[in-house]
Amino acid sequence: MSYYQRHVFFCCNQRDPAEQRPCCNGKGASEMRDYAKQRVKELGMAGEGKVRVNQAGCLDRCELGPTLVIYPEGVWYRASTTADIDEILETHLKRGERGDSDEQDAEQQPA
Repeated sequence: MSYYQRHVFFCCNQRDPAEQRPCCNGKGASEMRDYAKQRVKELGMAGEGKVRVNQAGCLDRCELGPTLVIYPEGVWYRASTTADIDEILETHLKRGERGDSDEQDAEQQPA
């Protein structure tokens, strides 16, 4: 058994503003990660055998961001608001169901 039941990675990559390609952190990814970490702790979902929320470098879904991926399922989401985070926590992490509002298929490539 793995140490965590689920691992949530938020892309928090920050690019130089002079670059043409967007970055998730420029779209509020760090704030969404911080909110998710706080809520996971408040809901008693954090810790060994439960959920871990981490930041990641570039996940190469920049145009779709801010993005996160949940493992071991490999399900991708876009989370632009705290309401998006609450929905993902409730639907995916608590009930074990895939959310559908902004879900991105793991095989989907950015345009």
